Amino acid sequence: MTIQYDRTTHPAVPAPESGEPRQPFVRRLWRGRPEDPRCVRPALLGLLAVTFLLYLYNLSASGYANSFYSAAVQAGSTSWKAFFFGSLDAGNAITVDKPPAALWPMALSVRIFGLNSWAILVPEVVMGVLTVAVVYAAVRRRFSPAAGLIAGAVLALTPVAALMFRFNNPDALLALLMAVACYLVVRALEDGRTKWLVWAGVAIGFAFLAKTLQAFLILPPLALVYAVCAPVPVRRRLGQLALATVALVVSGGWWVAIVELWPASSRPYIGGSQNNSFLELTFGYNGLGRLNGDETGSVGGGGGGGGNGTSMWGETGWDRMFNSEIGGQISWLLPAALILLVAGLVATRRLKRTSVTRGSFLVWGGSLLMTMVVFSYMAGIFHQYYTVALAPYIAAVVGMGAGLLWEKRAETWASITLAASVVAAAAWGYVLLNRTSDYLPWLKWLVLIGGLTAALGLVFAGRVTRRLALGAAAVGLVAALAGPTAYTLSTLQEGHTGSIVTAGPAGASMMGGGPGGPGGGMRGGNGAPGGMMPGQNQQGQQNGNGLPGGGNGGLGGMPGQGQPGQQGQPGQQNGNGNTPGQGFPGGGQLGEGGGMGRAGGAGGLLNGASVSSAAKKLLETDADDYTWVAASIGSQNAASYQLATGEAVMAIGGFNGTDPSPTLAQFKKYVADGRIHYFISGGGMGGGMGGNSSGTSAQITSWVQNNFKKVTAGSSTFYDLTQRTSN
Repeated sequence: MTIQYDRTTHPAVPAPESGEPRQPFVRRLWRGRPEDPRCVRPALLGLLAVTFLLYLYNLSASGYANSFYSAAVQAGSTSWKAFFFGSLDAGNAITVDKPPAALWPMALSVRIFGLNSWAILVPEVVMGVLTVAVVYAAVRRRFSPAAGLIAGAVLALTPVAALMFRFNNPDALLALLMAVACYLVVRALEDGRTKWLVWAGVAIGFAFLAKTLQAFLILPPLALVYAVCAPVPVRRRLGQLALATVALVVSGGWWVAIVELWPASSRPYIGGSQNNSFLELTFGYNGLGRLNGDETGSVGGGGGGGGNGTSMWGETGWDRMFNSEIGGQISWLLPAALILLVAGLVATRRLKRTSVTRGSFLVWGGSLLMTMVVFSYMAGIFHQYYTVALAPYIAAVVGMGAGLLWEKRAETWASITLAASVVAAAAWGYVLLNRTSDYLPWLKWLVLIGGLTAALGLVFAGRVTRRLALGAAAVGLVAALAGPTAYTLSTLQEGHTGSIVTAGPAGASMMGGGPGGPGGGMRGGNGAPGGMMPGQNQQGQQNGNGLPGGGNGGLGGMPGQGQPGQQGQPGQQNGNGNTPGQGFPGGGQLGEGGGMGRAGGAGGLLNGASVSSAAKKLLETDADDYTWVAASIGSQNAASYQLATGEAVMAIGGFNGTDPSPTLAQFKKYVADGRIHYFISGGGMGGGMGGNSSGTSAQITSWVQNNFKKVTAGSSTFYDLTQRTSN
């Protein structure tokens, strides 16, 4: 079959006839398409190799990265049951609060290579390289090789992509599978073959098993584009969409069906749920709760969103992707992408309904707009690194738009629009770099001047020689990518650990709400917390306070702030406003000190514990005699001890310490049966932050403290559950 390409980008190139002999795979891999210049395929392979090496650089500095998921990987590498369910521990007490698909590649790697940072994180790096390759392939199918290479480079050099493709959260697999789904839908638009659409459904189904309903954000634009633009009759289109839906349900639902049908008494508790149900977790805590902020059992306790465009997790609104919390992570080329998306749709407006060139803009642009709108207005838990989902869409739109306008540069409107996109990228890059004015202060001027100079040349790109036009385009590309490249290189220089991580230099992303809302941005509003949200690396603020609270005084800073490496500062209970704060204890990534960091060997809500050699030796003694060598409130604390010892540690209450698992009666039975050796004092919230003093975590803590012998190892306090006190 011959594929008819839209002549708006390049001449039609017939596909190989079915009887034509194919070149050996290695030769095809190196040489690429017959019509491509010889330098194209080496350039692509060079891009992928450089991406791989860059992402590998300093990889071990992150250690176990997010110990919450690393502990589940460790458990899955020793227990196939834990592997299947995504259990946090090999004793299968409780699962992580996501489906397990993102854990599986890492767990298999650890089974082969042993438990270490590289075995956990290299699979994520590979996903990053594959995502770059997929985006290149999708763009190259309809546009020039240069357009594909630009798209791949934009993705590889996006700061949040460099962060998350070197980190062990589920977002790396999600981004890869979303890019694959878009690629497959574009393939389906070319010839209307059912198999491509079905495979797209499979990709989204497996993405659901990585991060539940976030995988479905791009379903509306993908389905609508295919329903309108596919080159087959309407009835066939609807039938194909139905088959793709079945494929999605099967590929994403098989695991859900097994878990829901499995007797609850013989499987781990579903972490993050309040009723031991994965469906409840999917549609509640990880679903609608993320949109409206009503997340029962979460950090905020289901308080919902705040007023005035704020939520517990920062400002909401149309400009959220551009503000000081998010902008430096993802938005460097977002203004340019929006300009190029509109230009691409305008340029293809007169093409026939089945135009794949226009369809490509609709697929990638629709996915970008849908995801961006949801992220901008969701009132529930939102972290900066979620925006890695936007990176493939932005990269593809930039590559396609730049390639299309370059081909049309002889037309005045196209050259002016191309120049405008470069000005937008340079101007916005200047703004973002100016937010961290002490970081490479000369770079913002280089970006701005270089971008404006390139734009002036691009305005006349259709009237000057090709060499001059290429020179202007090269300068524009360098100016557009200089800012994100600098942030990406800064990201590669540092290790990233804990539950909330950000890309770029210190102070590049400051979480905060507006007046009256949590976070308070740079300064708390009237009655707002005078600090930033957990885990931000705001340079110089070690005590969890952010900058001074205004108005009536801020709450004490949330846990986990501070510049990494400056540990051990005491947490602050009070805000810096006119009256004492009343929030949770402050504290950065603490070593020994107050607050909720790593004091006394107890982990916090967002960061793990510092496990001493004495504590490790204590837990390893007679470890084989117990299902769990210890139990602790909260998953981060339990994960730290599990990773240090290699033995199963029960996380009471799950991630936040608020899940009703195990109940006090269940815990008493475990102790009576001799299945748990120690209880680790401290850690987690113990019923706070979404729980209460009568929650199961608090009940278990009280019962243990009143009935068992206290043991000290290093700076950590344990209770020996095999030795009762006299009372």
